[in-house]
Amino acid sequence: MIPEAREVHLSRKDRKVLEACCRSPVTLQRDLKRARIVLLAADGRSTRSIAKEVGVQPRIVSLWRHRYADHGLEGLQDKPRPGKQPICTKTTDKRILKLLDKPPPQGFARWTGPLLAEALGDVDVQYVWRFLRSHKIDLVARKSWCESNDPNFTAKAADVVGLYVAPPAKAIVLCVDEKPSIQALERAQGYLKLPNGRALTGQSHDYKRHGTTTLFAALEVATGKIIATHSKRRRRVEFLDFMNSVTATFPNRKLHVILDNLNTHKKNEDWLKAHPNVQFHFTPTSASWLNQVEVWFSILQGQSLSGTSFTSLKQLQEHIDAYVNAYNDRAEPFVWTKKKVRQRRFKGRRITQL
Repeated sequence: MIPEAREVHLSRKDRKVLEACCRSPVTLQRDLKRARIVLLAADGRSTRSIAKEVGVQPRIVSLWRHRYADHGLEGLQDKPRPGKQPICTKTTDKRILKLLDKPPPQGFARWTGPLLAEALGDVDVQYVWRFLRSHKIDLVARKSWCESNDPNFTAKAADVVGLYVAPPAKAIVLCVDEKPSIQALERAQGYLKLPNGRALTGQSHDYKRHGTTTLFAALEVATGKIIATHSKRRRRVEFLDFMNSVTATFPNRKLHVILDNLNTHKKNEDWLKAHPNVQFHFTPTSASWLNQVEVWFSILQGQSLSGTSFTSLKQLQEHIDAYVNAYNDRAEPFVWTKKKVRQRRFKGRRITQL
């Protein structure tokens, strides 16, 4: 049953708005039909005739006649609808975060989306994944760190960083360390062409060993240049032999040498007495990353050693020497950008020192 038709009286201003809506090419069809219904109703047309012309049911015409008569142009807008209540709320998000703070189920190394959904019981795995993405939580990526328990961390770190930032006048600052047991591996290599046309470099899983070499390296902080030699072993004898060659490279110069806490680097008082121009500076315990030569070892590994193949130990050594020479031709000093060095213990640390 159609309700009794309401009379519609249009003001001049409302008529202009509705007529402009009908002429506009970007007006939505629903809004166009509502505007036509009101305009025709204002002209005195009957509900059924309007419905036939606009192409809607008579009850629709009656609805918008009443809405405009009661509320004006605002009545032609859709009313807010409550919609379906969300199943997962902020309480669910807190439950997921609380669960991530707990250890994963027995036998598993880490939480996964399905494991979280299973543990929650009433949460779909797709919601878990959406929540993790929105909070930028990556369950697979891992970062590692080494916390120094050196009670003199601040003083030692300040000493090393001070040599980088403000080296003593007329002195040479060197970073010295070893890269032990570099393997001369012979692998079959070539290019792999994938079905999509992409070509990749590849190598076989099987290999043949041709021995190892230990690389002793000294990085000159001021220039970034490298002094390097090879040795079969990394004992105190080899270390002091390398230091003898370093001091011979810088005769009559004051040398400040930055070292890590390897036992062969310490207890060399007799050698230091014979070389009064040399002073050793040690990084804090478990903080060898302060030694800049470690950065260079990483560059060496990435640019020279990864993915290579050698048929002999001599070929490996010559390969490294060639890289050192090429690196020194374009060497630049590393720039220290860290403004503060401080020791901060991690909250809730579980590792105990015995």
